[in-house]
Amino acid sequence: MESFRVKIFLNFVVVVFLAQLLGMALATSGGFSLDLIHRDSPHSPLFDPSKTRTERLTDAFRRSVSRVGRFRSTAMAGDGIQSILVTSAGEYLMNLSIGTPPVPVIAIADTGSDLTWTQCRPCNSCYKQVVPFFDPQKSSTYTDSSCGTSNCLALGKDGSCNEQKHCTFNYSYADGSFTRGNLAAETLTGSSTAGKAVSFPGFIFGCGHSSGGIFDENSSGIVGLGGGQLSLISQLESTIKGLFSYCLQPVSGDSSVSGRINFGTSGIVPGFGTVSSPLVRKGNDTSFYYLTLEGFSVGKKKLQYKSFSEKAEVEEGNIIVDSGTTYTFIPENLYSELEKSVEHSIKKKGKRVKDPNGIFSLCYNTKREINAPIITAHFRDANVELQPLNTFTRVQEDVVCFTLMPTSDVGVFGNMAQVNFLVGFDLKKNRVSFKPTDCSQH
Repeated sequence: MESFRVKIFLNFVVVVFLAQLLGMALATSGGFSLDLIHRDSPHSPLFDPSKTRTERLTDAFRRSVSRVGRFRSTAMAGDGIQSILVTSAGEYLMNLSIGTPPVPVIAIADTGSDLTWTQCRPCNSCYKQVVPFFDPQKSSTYTDSSCGTSNCLALGKDGSCNEQKHCTFNYSYADGSFTRGNLAAETLTGSSTAGKAVSFPGFIFGCGHSSGGIFDENSSGIVGLGGGQLSLISQLESTIKGLFSYCLQPVSGDSSVSGRINFGTSGIVPGFGTVSSPLVRKGNDTSFYYLTLEGFSVGKKKLQYKSFSEKAEVEEGNIIVDSGTTYTFIPENLYSELEKSVEHSIKKKGKRVKDPNGIFSLCYNTKREINAPIITAHFRDANVELQPLNTFTRVQEDVVCFTLMPTSDVGVFGNMAQVNFLVGFDLKKNRVSFKPTDCSQH
């Protein structure tokens, strides 16, 4: 009888070990996927059911404009340090856990930031958040980072040392918000869409002990998906080999389905219909993903890229691919020609009206789907065909508006233009790929 009990116990141990091994294999094999939740989805903790569609569009517009201004300020700095940021500007959330035992973190996914951070105890001055604060003293795997390490140096002028010789960070945001704390190493855990947890020990993150401003209480930090040394993508390089992709579905679609972000081998964008364009590195700026936009086509009419300075040649790396900006922003001269071509194409198919919210320039009165042309974005080596759902949005029951916008700042290819595309980043080959995809089925 005792021998039988020992066998049962050993079998149980083997089963538990194999389950843990399977979870680790998902990470070590280099392929896993996590959910991406749009902030205006009913599944999002940021969702406010009292807000109208118009109010959500206005909020998205304000966040987009603020974020584009941040890109310009950072690009002009030229030192690659993200010292000017915009709070809560991201549009998609990720559910992660940090520490041992794991503490849930609801963080904004940001392809324009590097450092992942969350609020920690003790917090001398912190904004209120719904999920519990992370307490490093209750985690068996937390370690403060030392001064002088490569990770600490990667903070640049946003890093310093305290009296205990621990590395600290201090981020000041464009709107006056801030976060300060210790740079540390901890175990990061995500619940993969395959149903297994994937864990990464020794992940470098910011443990914020003082934060304030206009942060949203329903989020507890940021997940940095940029290309810099401290980003999630760079830290998992040995596992994911610089590969990640995401598939964003329309917010107006099936709200029971989340978007998805894929890492490693799961992040490869394969098959027929895939096009790719080279990433452009601009000086020491490794955080942002720059592409070269050569122009647009409306139907068969080609519109060449025109920069702010009216130069004949196309500037390399003139647009940032960004999941955290809702709308797409292009130079004013190019926008003017594009709007005229789109208007000419729709002229006999709809009545032009003013945007009741005063945000968009080109709007039409229709309760039906807009009969708009396919607009092709010509990136270097890649022609990306944008459907009407990528370029128009319904602002009220009987009005739809064109969502590309003019700017005198750096160009941004926003997330609305990326809806229903599998967008892949290969940081080894320095390419960004686009493949038309029904993201509700991906």
